[in-house]
Amino acid sequence: MSEQTFLIKPLLDGHYPTAKYGKGIYIYDDTNKQYIDGSSGAVTASIGHAVPEIIEAMIKQAQKISFVYRSQFTTEEAERLAEKLSRMEFIKAGDYSSFFVNSGSEATETAMKIAIQYWQEQGKPTKNKVISRWTSYHGITIGSLSLSGHSERRRRFVSLLDDLPTISAPYCYRCPFHATYPSCQLQCGSELESAIQRIGAEHIAAFIAEPIIGAAGAVIVPPEGYYKYIKEICEKHSILFIADEVMTGIGRTGKMLAMEHWGVRPDIITLGKGMSAGYTPIAATLVSEKVLAPIRQGSKMIMSGHTYSANPQSAAVSLAVLEYIEQHQLVAKAEENGQYLLNELQKMAQQIPIIGDVRGKGLLVGVEFVANYFSKFPFRKDLDLTNSVVALARDKGLLIYPASAGIEGGDGDAVIISPPLTINKQEIDQLIKIFKETLLDIQNGVMVDDSYDSIS
Repeated sequence: MSEQTFLIKPLLDGHYPTAKYGKGIYIYDDTNKQYIDGSSGAVTASIGHAVPEIIEAMIKQAQKISFVYRSQFTTEEAERLAEKLSRMEFIKAGDYSSFFVNSGSEATETAMKIAIQYWQEQGKPTKNKVISRWTSYHGITIGSLSLSGHSERRRRFVSLLDDLPTISAPYCYRCPFHATYPSCQLQCGSELESAIQRIGAEHIAAFIAEPIIGAAGAVIVPPEGYYKYIKEICEKHSILFIADEVMTGIGRTGKMLAMEHWGVRPDIITLGKGMSAGYTPIAATLVSEKVLAPIRQGSKMIMSGHTYSANPQSAAVSLAVLEYIEQHQLVAKAEENGQYLLNELQKMAQQIPIIGDVRGKGLLVGVEFVANYFSKFPFRKDLDLTNSVVALARDKGLLIYPASAGIEGGDGDAVIISPPLTINKQEIDQLIKIFKETLLDIQNGVMVDDSYDSIS
């Protein structure tokens, strides 16, 4: 019999090891078992655990002041953090300002509100709809979940949600149009034009997208030209473009912001996760001066905010994390080591037929599993393959992130591998070794199961 617990865990009767401490890319439980943090938690702990410089910054700030209410004070730490974000190489010409919140979900909701307010301030209150893509995840609050095309996470709350996801994802491995890039002529982008014509541009405030689709699609990377096309469509119809960089931002994809890969500057950007690398809760909505201008000239106030918004403790930690990333050139290392990780996983996939696709940029890599490599037919849902892979990998000392494969309706199995940006090639080899052992054990178990033969 397990000990009584008063903590509500993801699975109420699930067993979770107790984390005692971390060091670098490793986490240790109460038996001193070592785990490679192959997912940076939830794609968050991007500089590893127990970094002395960050701990020092936390203590230093706590000795000064940890909380003030943003309606009463500003702080040097919050001001410096906003300035630092605005001077990121890719967006500095765009002149962005920051609205600080506590989580990615809050950053998404703030972005929605600002986009709608932008049009209200210009006398266009009917432009109040924010559309998005199926196969997406923008957060778990009601507003951000309304934007998310993640069927599994929407299902229980459909009655509360706005029906906002509208167009297909740029999912080349399983093209929704049964076409092939580039002969497809980016039909997934053209679908936005069709959606705008159906709904009416006069009703649409903004379009939101994850630059690279994360939890809902296990790292779906769009084809070249996609975002340039999307931005052109948005500008043609006077619709703002919001980039949800909560998972992809702050170096994760080998660029400070994932949108750098395509050279497209969004009107609004959301950040989270890597902003503080898990050391404290903080997220941000970055707003371009184009969007801020009518608000400055009008009400002069953004109707949003949370108790802990812009608190100096979190701001100081985020500053320290960003400085650490710069000093150790972790964005460049993420690009180099991410390519190595991707290549090694793709080589491994040639030996393991249940791997259908390996895709990614930087240290954000998705692995999709299939029952039949040639037909891309997914495993039956009741086999619960993803959770089996995650659980066995954990038993072997590797933490990976469960994801949906990107198939509408929630079918398909996939995981995300996203270790800290500080990982080196020797540690990547160790990660690959455990992951390969895990999949070989899983594959052998599935292969002898009668259900595998029936669907392959």
